[in-house]
Amino acid sequence: MTVSKPSESFAVEAYQAAWDGFDLEALKALFDGDFDAGINACIECCDRYAVGDKVALDWTGADGRRELFTFAQLKAASAQFANYLTDLGIGPGDVVAGLLPRTPELVVTILGTWRAGAVYQPLFTAFGGKAIEHRLGISRAKLVVTDRINRPKLDEVTVEQPPRILRVAPLGEPANGYADPIFHRELSERSDRFEPVLRNADDLFLLMSTSGTTGLPKGVPVPLFALAAFRAYMKDAVGLNPDDTFWNIADPGWAYGLYYGITGPLSMGCTTLLLDAPFTVESAYNFIRERGVTNLAGAPTAYRLLMAAGPEAAAAVKGHLRVVSSAGEPLNAEVFRWFREHLDAPIYDHYGQTETGMVVNNHHRLEHSVRGGSAGFAMPGYRVAVLDEQDQELPAGKPGILAVDIAKSPILWFTGYWQKDTPALRNGYYLTGDTVMLEQDGSISFVGRSDDIITSSGYRIGPFDVESALIEHPAVMEAAVIGKPDPERTEIVKAFIVLNKGFDASDALSEELAQYVKKRMSAHAYPREITFMDSLPKTPSGKVQRFMLREQA
Repeated sequence: MTVSKPSESFAVEAYQAAWDGFDLEALKALFDGDFDAGINACIECCDRYAVGDKVALDWTGADGRRELFTFAQLKAASAQFANYLTDLGIGPGDVVAGLLPRTPELVVTILGTWRAGAVYQPLFTAFGGKAIEHRLGISRAKLVVTDRINRPKLDEVTVEQPPRILRVAPLGEPANGYADPIFHRELSERSDRFEPVLRNADDLFLLMSTSGTTGLPKGVPVPLFALAAFRAYMKDAVGLNPDDTFWNIADPGWAYGLYYGITGPLSMGCTTLLLDAPFTVESAYNFIRERGVTNLAGAPTAYRLLMAAGPEAAAAVKGHLRVVSSAGEPLNAEVFRWFREHLDAPIYDHYGQTETGMVVNNHHRLEHSVRGGSAGFAMPGYRVAVLDEQDQELPAGKPGILAVDIAKSPILWFTGYWQKDTPALRNGYYLTGDTVMLEQDGSISFVGRSDDIITSSGYRIGPFDVESALIEHPAVMEAAVIGKPDPERTEIVKAFIVLNKGFDASDALSEELAQYVKKRMSAHAYPREITFMDSLPKTPSGKVQRFMLREQA
């Protein structure tokens, strides 16, 4: 499916040409502060907008309670938090971790950490003790801010330098044996004035972790320089307008939620919405309708659940959404079509990693063709290429590894993992590890992770293509495909499928699905084995863990 769309800016080619002469002066223009004197992320994401009653955060709790926080209020609260850090001896370059749900205290912790010139580390609230321990071992965080529910997990953590703990708790809540200082009490005792600590562009303000799907998580240092890339994504790919009501469904415990649910919109002076409640189709549709959401971002997992609920559920918000952005796993053409038909909204696929942020996108603001199943075009400020095994660039039509051309990507900020060498940076490229194909129009089509590619009877099969075909069948809600070792064919295609309501697993349905794919693809690419499941194993950020499926095969 290919569509053309009107431009709210100018063509990708023209914008990319503007970046060809990128230099330090162009970078300075992306920041309102005095770049030469230093940068502070709290200034960029809060202070510069703290005039009048401009709302920064629109928060809704699990009980439906709603609170609005202005940039001015967050400026004052972040100063109190920064003063608390200073009193603990925590300052520039030190790490502060947040083990909190989507609450106002989380936002204050992030901004206050930046205000003090320190580095913020997210800890996803679904993590257990060992996952937290590994990440704190990497960061050597000096403070963890948490709440009553997550506090016991820290009892399981053993690290060389145990961090202090600050607990968010209502006044009068039982201590349950903990003698931790209490967040609001400590902040209330401190001044709401704190001059932001200015840092250099290559100093860190975030310390992330990879998802750990291919080994233990690695630390990803994020310098202040990355703010330029975050803004570019929000502006051109997400197409965020000042009058939008923006909601990023992703949790700020992960890169997409933190980069583009907190940092990105606040850096543009836009209100961001947080819903501190488990995701359900009903709550999502209600939230979109009640808050008047016009610009939505999230992961395909959430969008597939919206689709599975059917057109009737979607009818209540049809026409509400102006644009929808998806990141985490590729979208197929069926999702693209469904959102157009039943929500009257364009949903565009975006590609990125924790290490880079988003780099290849179907841009809502820029003029270019949009093809269902394509990741889109390199974001202005990046040049990407498709490489063979010798790191030579491939022409259109040949699959290879997606790479970022470092010399010609002026807003690329990744320079390596935290205190760890990486072979992904070599010969002037950053190699993403994802297999893609360059199309004739310059767009990028996703094929799969390099270790997910299936080799069967001499053919190379991308799992995404098979999954896309399967999900077009009305019985299929989700599908994941792997290669299963086979003595005759090297590997065969095996599919794991979650069915929509109203369909039951059977041998007859397995055969129907296999033939369905065979007719749409080819005789060698259809699934020779199908296993029906209640759910697919996923990372907390929603990515399918195919290595777990391979263990079951």
